[in-house]
Amino acid sequence: MTGQPVIASAELTAESVEQGITQFLTDRIKTAIPPDEDLFATQLVSSIFAMELVVHLESSYGIAILGGDLKLDNFRTVQRMTALVLRLSADAAEPGA
Repeated sequence: MTGQPVIASAELTAESVEQGITQFLTDRIKTAIPPDEDLFATQLVSSIFAMELVVHLESSYGIAILGGDLKLDNFRTVQRMTALVLRLSADAAEPGA
């Protein structure tokens, strides 16, 4: 866990989420990551590290990544992780969610 506060969904923007994920990755793997780079194809991230990404995204953005959302394709790029966070945050914010 990063110890970062959970960011309210109303404060989330694609830019802020992308920036947060990029910063986390840069800090962890000590390499600048373009938002559209396939992290697994370039071997910058392993499938084990992907689980750390899941924990980071859940704790930082107050979301739960379950079932079908745990597929590797959702974690291939910063852009895909950003889209996942925004979608799950919006789903959680809906009444009755």
